[in-house]
Amino acid sequence: MLIGLGEPDDAAVYRLDDERALIKTTDFFTPIVDDPWLYGAIAAANSMSDIYAMGGDVLFCLNIAGFPEEIGMETIAQIFAGGAAKVREAGAAIAGGHTVTNPEPFYGLSVTGLIHPDQVMRKGRAQAGDKLFLTKPLGTGVITTAAKLTGSGENRALRLARKAQGKPDIDQHHLDAAVASMTRLNRAAATAARAAGVHSATDVTGFGLLGHASEMAVAAERESGVGFRIEAASVPALPGAFAYIAAGYLTRGSTRNPDHFRQHVTFAPAVTDAQRTLLWEAETSGGLLAAVPAAGVAAFRGECDAAGQACWEIGEVIERTGIEVV
Repeated sequence: MLIGLGEPDDAAVYRLDDERALIKTTDFFTPIVDDPWLYGAIAAANSMSDIYAMGGDVLFCLNIAGFPEEIGMETIAQIFAGGAAKVREAGAAIAGGHTVTNPEPFYGLSVTGLIHPDQVMRKGRAQAGDKLFLTKPLGTGVITTAAKLTGSGENRALRLARKAQGKPDIDQHHLDAAVASMTRLNRAAATAARAAGVHSATDVTGFGLLGHASEMAVAAERESGVGFRIEAASVPALPGAFAYIAAGYLTRGSTRNPDHFRQHVTFAPAVTDAQRTLLWEAETSGGLLAAVPAAGVAAFRGECDAAGQACWEIGEVIERTGIEVV
């Protein structure tokens, strides 16, 4: 066992031999969009993301699901179909699974991946001089929260009260951009990271950018005595994200994440409240946060460009402790 319970990494890693190691992870959650096919696709992409965060490729998956008895079989089939489509896109297969009756629906995957033991990307291996790259914009949490609170099924009195307060309805273009981000696999980003010699990465999900960066920074401090500097203005945001933050469409992560990780983070006075909220907010199926060696930056950018994979340089690894946001 190369990585197990004693490590704060994204997945377990088991060495088979000198050339191969298995990566194992599982994840599932309740619906965040109304469309069952898209829900399945987002949940599957999110579940496979931990394999990519470790630098690996997906081999096969097992469905994990629970549904109320009153949900129709057509809806369940669409959820499974969306998940299967994303697994096929990853070059892998659904090989079975388990479903139970549950008062609230949930869906996800148990995922098995493969990697060379020497190419495993771990949270604690960042080195001074590495450049921090993010491969998806932030804002999925606030945008999907806005969609839930302003959807067509919302109580009319609540909608009128919200409009009286000047709070915007969800813009479908903003929701579409968030869905496109959440359904995009981190496969190309992982391939680019391997090509660039990246040894340290994670994916950005429920703990938000700063929560997951804190996990990396704390582990890197233990191993190398280094920390992170993040430039708030360089962090990409999905269209509409700041408008929904201003309107108060926030997840529980906006308070839970800073409560848990704030001791690792300091902010420069110029960082606005809205920027701080975006950096703390929970994400679903977010991008990779990778510490790219300076010598590998050109290769990383080149591989991303060739694959049509966006990437943003948002900071660097420095000789300090914790995270400094400027």
